[in-house]
Amino acid sequence: MKIDCFFPVQGRIGKTIPRISNWHRQTMQRSPHPFIERPHRTLIQLSFPVLLSLTAEPITALIDTAFISSLGVVPLAALGVGTTALSSLFWLFNFLGVGAQTEIAQRFGRGSQEQTSEILSTVLLLSLLAGMLIFALITPTASGVADLLGASGTVQETAASYIRLRLYGAPAVLLSLAVLGALRGIQDMRTPMWIALGMNALNILLDWLLVFGQGPIPALGVQGSALASSISQWVGAIAGLLLISRKIPITRVLHLQQSLQILQIGGDMFIRTAMLNLFLIYTTRAANHLGPDSGAAHQVLRQMWVFTALALDAISSSVQSLVGFFVGQGSISRAKDVVRTALAWSTSTGFLLSALMIAGKPAVLRFLVPASAVSVFLPAWIVFAVSLPLNSVAFLTDGVHLGTGDYRFLRNAVTTASLIGVAGLWLVEHSHSGSLTGIWIVTGIWIALRGFLGILRIWPGIGKSIFNS
Repeated sequence: MKIDCFFPVQGRIGKTIPRISNWHRQTMQRSPHPFIERPHRTLIQLSFPVLLSLTAEPITALIDTAFISSLGVVPLAALGVGTTALSSLFWLFNFLGVGAQTEIAQRFGRGSQEQTSEILSTVLLLSLLAGMLIFALITPTASGVADLLGASGTVQETAASYIRLRLYGAPAVLLSLAVLGALRGIQDMRTPMWIALGMNALNILLDWLLVFGQGPIPALGVQGSALASSISQWVGAIAGLLLISRKIPITRVLHLQQSLQILQIGGDMFIRTAMLNLFLIYTTRAANHLGPDSGAAHQVLRQMWVFTALALDAISSSVQSLVGFFVGQGSISRAKDVVRTALAWSTSTGFLLSALMIAGKPAVLRFLVPASAVSVFLPAWIVFAVSLPLNSVAFLTDGVHLGTGDYRFLRNAVTTASLIGVAGLWLVEHSHSGSLTGIWIVTGIWIALRGFLGILRIWPGIGKSIFNS
């Protein structure tokens, strides 16, 4: 069953056309939400398109890397510097999509079309302004940003050129975050999937045309890759704006209070993201401090950790929308039902991923791990694989508390876990018996702390938890 929103469509000349979906008619007749009748089916129907959306960008990045790697070491190093700088920068503004998804999901549950339109319009305006500000501030300092990441000489110049060209797409990136978050807030997961697939397919095509040159188009190398990304991001953002305006009317009526609310969410989420980055960056630093073999093995483990996180993040995003919907309706018991159902699916996925990682060890060793790093890699790999069920709980509870709008708790929980984790990493790094396995044991503790605190916030509901009501 396709789950669609029940908001009217905006006409070309601004007149509201009363197009009402079947689900809207059912809602008006007080029919139950599909999750109530078919919880497992509904959760999977929501999660699968999100998974496809999330996997599109890493695949594009992999193809992009393959294209640039054929040009030599300097272009590849410059690409790595540029993408690292920009991905970290854009991730700090992820609150625009997260905030839009939760706030709109709750208004969607209340059936408040006017407030939903105002929230969407506010987030879109903030996204556009933030993107323009990023462009204005970072473009003149692109060379300095590359230098901060250790680039020098030709690599620094090439990376700075890449960053400048990619920054033309900064407003589009943030607009897309807001649009995709809003669509998921109204539980339309398929439209973001098609936007993501289309945008990334266009990116790959433009990569091929602009990096290598075809016919009258000159070969632009790394600069071509940057242009391909910026163009495809603008196409995706414009397509998203056109599609979202057909589901949620965009209004000119904005309220300062809503803008301040989104910015407050941004403050809490900024700290949370910064603490996540702090811990993850420190793991890389500690691994490299132990030696090149540990650093190489850790890079493989980190990439596989990111890969396995995609499936868990897909379930988490669906949970965020469903919990937000029922919280908006004032039905905390239904929100708890979502948590119970999703907990079973998420932990099962975690155990399945764990088994797949253990079974796939020979292939990983053959294709990804340098021979000199195998001895330090193997015990750390076991710890990584065993920790995946714990990771599933951490991701799930993140989605739950994002859905309730419990941003401050998430900020505090991640800060607590990350500070403890960094202290543990410091001890491993400066211990005579320090090892990559020790780093991943600390990572497992970091993950377990986040999941444990997240569960306690639900059962029994520590602090000022909405689940106490």
